[in-house]
Amino acid sequence: MTYQAIARKWRPTTFDEIAGQAHVTRTLRNAIELGRVHHAFLFSGPRGVGKTTAARALARALNCTNGPTPEPCGDCASCIEILAGSSPDVIEVDGASNNSVDDIRDLRESVRYMPVHGRSKVYIVDEVHMLSKGAFNALLKTLEEPPPNVVFMFATTEPQRIPDTILSRVQRFDFKRIPPDIVIERLGHIASNEGVSIDDDALRLIARAGEGSMRDSQSLLDQVISFAGDAPTLAQVADILGLVDRKLLYQMLEGILVGNADACLRAVDSVYGYGYELSEFTSEMLTLIRNATLVGLSPKSKDYLDVPADERERLEELVKRSSTDVMVRAFHVMLDVHDHVARSSRPRLVLEMAVARLVSIRPAQPVDRLLHRLDDLEQRIRAAGGVVVDPPRIARPRSSDDEKEPSPGR
Repeated sequence: MTYQAIARKWRPTTFDEIAGQAHVTRTLRNAIELGRVHHAFLFSGPRGVGKTTAARALARALNCTNGPTPEPCGDCASCIEILAGSSPDVIEVDGASNNSVDDIRDLRESVRYMPVHGRSKVYIVDEVHMLSKGAFNALLKTLEEPPPNVVFMFATTEPQRIPDTILSRVQRFDFKRIPPDIVIERLGHIASNEGVSIDDDALRLIARAGEGSMRDSQSLLDQVISFAGDAPTLAQVADILGLVDRKLLYQMLEGILVGNADACLRAVDSVYGYGYELSEFTSEMLTLIRNATLVGLSPKSKDYLDVPADERERLEELVKRSSTDVMVRAFHVMLDVHDHVARSSRPRLVLEMAVARLVSIRPAQPVDRLLHRLDDLEQRIRAAGGVVVDPPRIARPRSSDDEKEPSPGR
């Protein structure tokens, strides 16, 4: 039997298995239970968050022999065929390659036929934003008044490209990026069932690299297992993902906060020597400085950070040596450096010269403190003898005699 990728093998088949989209699955379940299923849906959101999966789960719920039901049996002909992708009642269309008016005309002709097994004939159109303007116009009438047994489900990553005339005819559901903790929990469940031993810190790196996409994270897990076997370590995960060693990042951050140029230059040299992309290093530094700023800014920063407990403790120790103002200015300097490093043909030189700017950042004096010092200085001058300052004089043309005259004393 051929190998099946983790992303396909562990693809959710029911509403309960779809992770991180409770606001969508709950609405769909209630609509089925109340008998208020719309005839057209639009699922929009980032890649790999469950849009097409939710459409297939809804198709199973509508066509199950026991349905419509939010809990399809999984044993009837409709459930089995939909899972296998061979159901004649569920037609999946790729909007990128079937985007012409003729393709939509063929679709309009097919909607007239009754479903074979189930109660509904479901059309799932992926990347619907790729349809041409003429294709959208050809679909309007059918989408507004389809036959009673037809349901349209559209999936897109760019809803802003869909005409308002289409949006007004569908129920729109916006899928969100999946939180890291949910991704880690799901990856841990998959790894356990696959016989793979991997700790949460390694899974956290995978989830962070997946950027909120469950499919991307599962594909990365598959890649890590292929590289490291059944017991991948944190270092191996960082290596296969091309991530910069966290020790070098913290060495650089500590050097910036305490003004240690040698520590920063050693970190840059190590990053360059190991062959890491310097633009990737500066990108990770931006994230780390942001995390350190939030730790120093809010006692509830753990709600906004995706870092292990040991890293959070280290950040708390580092921010005690500096101020929020320094970290904010360091972030802006690093942001400027990142743009230059990404474009430069000599990125190492750019980053090394930026160290001079980063280690020279000092806390800014509050304005009220400066005003207080000025007031105090004024009081001391008056108490010392009441020296009067000459008023400003009106500028006039200078002559050679003026240059010989000494300037008036203050």
